[in-house]
Amino acid sequence: MESMNKHDPGGAEAKLHYGDNEITILKHGTHVLCAVSGERIPLDELRYWNVDLQEAYRSPKEATQRWKELQEKKQR
Repeated sequence: MESMNKHDPGGAEAKLHYGDNEITILKHGTHVLCAVSGERIPLDELRYWNVDLQEAYRSPKEATQRWKELQEKKQR
């Protein structure tokens, strides 16, 4: 079994489809990258994503930052 924790230095990036309440693995891997920070997110720690943009976020901080960016674009 593969190790999937934040201290694991290796492993391939997974490709996912983000749904409303679930994710579907399209390509197996140990992690995805945060769309805002670029940080690795182990799959077992993935909690935040945007269905419309198909993006993953490391934490509520990055998810909120992306939301604010999108709101600013709508204002223009």
